[in-house]
Amino acid sequence: MKQETVHVMAGNTFAVSDAQGDMTPDPLTLVGLFSFDTRFLSRWVLTVDGQRLNSLSRDETTYFEAKFVLVPGAASHYVDADVSVIRYRAISESLYEQVTVLNHATEPARLTVRLEIASDFADTAEIQRPRPRNVQVTPLSDERELRLCYQRGRFARETIVSSTAPVEVDAAGMTFRIELPPNGSWSTDLHVRTLVRGAGGRDLRESVTAHREPDLRDMRDDLRRWRESAPRLIAEHDVLADAYDAALVNLLALQYAPLAHSERLPIGGMPWAMTLYGRDALITCLETLPFTPDVAAATLRTLAYVQGGQLDDHHDEEPGKILAESRYGETAVFGELAGSVYFGAADTTPLFVILLDEYERWSGDSALVHELRHPARMALDWIDRYGDLTGDGYLRYLRRSPSGVENQCWKNSPGAIVDRHGRVPDAPRATCELQGYVYDAKLRGARLARQFLGDAAYADRLERDAAELKERFNRDFWLPDRGYYALALTPDGEPVDALASNMGHLLWSHIVPADRAAAVAEHLMGPRLFSGWGVRTLAKGQRPYNPVGAHVGAVWPSDNAIIAAGLRRYGYDEAAARIAAGIYGVVEAMGTPTPEMIAGYDRDLTGYPVRLPNAGRPQSWSSGALLMLLSTMLGLGPCGDNLLVDPALPRGFGRIELLGVPGRWGRADAYGRDHALADRGRRVSLR
Repeated sequence: MKQETVHVMAGNTFAVSDAQGDMTPDPLTLVGLFSFDTRFLSRWVLTVDGQRLNSLSRDETTYFEAKFVLVPGAASHYVDADVSVIRYRAISESLYEQVTVLNHATEPARLTVRLEIASDFADTAEIQRPRPRNVQVTPLSDERELRLCYQRGRFARETIVSSTAPVEVDAAGMTFRIELPPNGSWSTDLHVRTLVRGAGGRDLRESVTAHREPDLRDMRDDLRRWRESAPRLIAEHDVLADAYDAALVNLLALQYAPLAHSERLPIGGMPWAMTLYGRDALITCLETLPFTPDVAAATLRTLAYVQGGQLDDHHDEEPGKILAESRYGETAVFGELAGSVYFGAADTTPLFVILLDEYERWSGDSALVHELRHPARMALDWIDRYGDLTGDGYLRYLRRSPSGVENQCWKNSPGAIVDRHGRVPDAPRATCELQGYVYDAKLRGARLARQFLGDAAYADRLERDAAELKERFNRDFWLPDRGYYALALTPDGEPVDALASNMGHLLWSHIVPADRAAAVAEHLMGPRLFSGWGVRTLAKGQRPYNPVGAHVGAVWPSDNAIIAAGLRRYGYDEAAARIAAGIYGVVEAMGTPTPEMIAGYDRDLTGYPVRLPNAGRPQSWSSGALLMLLSTMLGLGPCGDNLLVDPALPRGFGRIELLGVPGRWGRADAYGRDHALADRGRRVSLR
């Protein structure tokens, strides 16, 4: 059985250990101390007189702190132990650990406390099979330091471990020989610095204000301010308030400033996605606009700064394209993957325009629209010039980089885009939700051009393009004999017939005509797609369906949040409420943080949500999904300089008060009760 892990994190620096606080390499997961896509500690094991420690209790105080209470030896030694150990751990740009040894005996104790230390400087991309590296180890007993350094050309990473107590330092760790009086104690503070060196040998973070080492008091103040700046939630439903606070905390924990920037923005999540992903960041910002809008502005500016500017097949880059992900690890720096910046995503570019418009609608920040007018125009131009790969007017994707991603939509695993018989369509592929994003982006781009940039002719052109796309899309993607939209089109324009959650995004984009919305809603909430916890990525009864397959049967909170918002947009309030109740039911059963996905088993079959071992937790867009579902339940939306509130809560959720919703109106309050649905006439059958 996989052992429980404990993590502390701050931005993209994080430490993962076992329940005792020890770190030893595990090929199945990320264990160790990581920062900027490199493992700086691969071994960190504490012993007392040669014995490993076992856990009595643990307190994960905040996302960046943890405390372990331990005793030496096996579990049988827990009662009447003569010695106990307390490990307090905290993280910022560095790792801090305080080790305290307590003698409970009436006699003095002489103990040998040993800390085994090593680093393989593995890249997170190769963690299952790290390549051997020539690590230079320098023990410095007089300075109470152990230095571990790896260098390959201009790429250099260094770990420096120091102690406040006298210590014997060797190449494999530190040894403390201590004497404790009766009922006495001993402690040392350990500081683990992670250095990310560039060509000049300096730490690349030294000159960036955002990367100056904060103290823990600053981090606690930051967390307090973050909570206070968000709206206050008062809820009768027991799970809502706790889930809301946990989501806010996780959203702060999963922020960092890239090396070339000073503003913090969302990263993907633990453990594999602790870096900037354009898709995850954009969707997280869309999910959280009514709660933490400032993050959206920082994300838009950063993504505009690194927008594609050239044709580069190795990075799947084109002018105007918005970043897919950025990496700082060795394999990315030396181009062994697709590079330190990779653009293999077809959805990030229209989503960039969608977020810019939606941010302005909520905030009234027209200055940002003017600031980003050229990146927005380049993004819209990219859709037509580079995204339409076959000349049929549809946004498609095609991997050009040998080490790039095959599927460049949100379902980006290799076998995610298949028909109901399991056949994989040829590339370039045009998935249905991409066309919805383009439709929405063009209408939003038209609004920005007309209202803020004074370009009515360009706005008219974008609106004509959007209208033509909607007509063409509903002709080519609709499967009249099945009553749903094809998952994708082949290069020849043939529909890829699969019943999938992607079409729920079409409701969110509003590309679905009113007379087809009921059929789409019926399919989404029918027993083939809806598991009882949420909408599956792929419907039961199709050959590729697998309830534990990430994109062919699992249930994603982020996917469901978008679908629920789309259902409400078309007036299917009870269906949206049922999705919200299902996802919050996952939180009630599993606790927080919300996993990236759960298995697609029927709720009646398992009785509880089944977490998948490869599901990240916490994740930005899963935490953001809880906020988006709350916003959808309350029917929040900007209406000029006022906040629109139109509640439709699931039965049993009682009363909700969301106080101090930020926006162009300043701060406003929103209220809702679960009886509001009883007065609504239009609803979809919920089998």
